[in-house]
Amino acid sequence: MRGYLHLSIAAALTLRRFRRDREGQVAIQFAMIAMPFFMMMFAIIETALIFFANQAMETATQDTARLIMTGQVQLGGMNAATFKTNLCTRLSGLLDCAGGVDVEVKSYPSFSSVNIANPISGGNYVSPTGFSPGSAGDIVVVRTFYQWPTFVVGFGYDAGNLNNHKRLLTATAAFRNEPGPF
Repeated sequence: MRGYLHLSIAAALTLRRFRRDREGQVAIQFAMIAMPFFMMMFAIIETALIFFANQAMETATQDTARLIMTGQVQLGGMNAATFKTNLCTRLSGLLDCAGGVDVEVKSYPSFSSVNIANPISGGNYVSPTGFSPGSAGDIVVVRTFYQWPTFVVGFGYDAGNLNNHKRLLTATAAFRNEPGPF
């Protein structure tokens, strides 16, 4: 009985010393919150990059679509490849434009006849095609697409809207071509 009492007193003293000892407390607390903290920080950075890339695509699409609206594409005989190259010069360094950006240009006789399809079907990207810049007075819709790879897909956060953990960035410009000799 005496040995058992001695053992429980020793255990109580060890437990009391352990509670008072504060060395390493910060390291243990950091170890407990480090992983969620860094995952949240990387998720915020990834979301910011997605918004930044999408805004850059919007700006480049608007600027390049202006070439159609003013008739420069029609009068200059620009084709889809040349138009895409012009768009890519405005996106240089940010996206893999030559291999990853898809461009669709469609013209319509009126705004009420505009019909654009969703490029995502069942979680897969269906690349739209077509290059019809129209003529003077036509309604034109220019859409650009890019599959942005996402990296932070753990802990319930996945910014992707495609099955392959990619985010489809989309930029659209809709306008009426200026009247002119084209």
